[in-house]
Amino acid sequence: MAKGAEVSEAVKFKPLKGRIFVSYSEEAERTAGGLYIPDAAKEKPQKGSVEAIGSEVKEIKVGDVVLFDKYSGSKVSIDGRDYLIIKDEDVLGILQS
Repeated sequence: MAKGAEVSEAVKFKPLKGRIFVSYSEEAERTAGGLYIPDAAKEKPQKGSVEAIGSEVKEIKVGDVVLFDKYSGSKVSIDGRDYLIIKDEDVLGILQS
């Protein structure tokens, strides 16, 4: 494996170069009155957990929880779980715990 490329134990997928493999879940949002907000009405960043990084990713590591734009990357489904493959430049920030 190339220096800097890391892969979590959950899924064996190695992104190339400056790509990041992120697990996420789309949470249904509700208003204070209990109404669900449709996806089309939401345009806020999403968050997910970094499962693997490519060899050119510098500031992000496996296990980080990151924020990214709603329409970033390519959605893939592996073993019934949703993942995104996004460019490291599409990450808006890392959530600190």
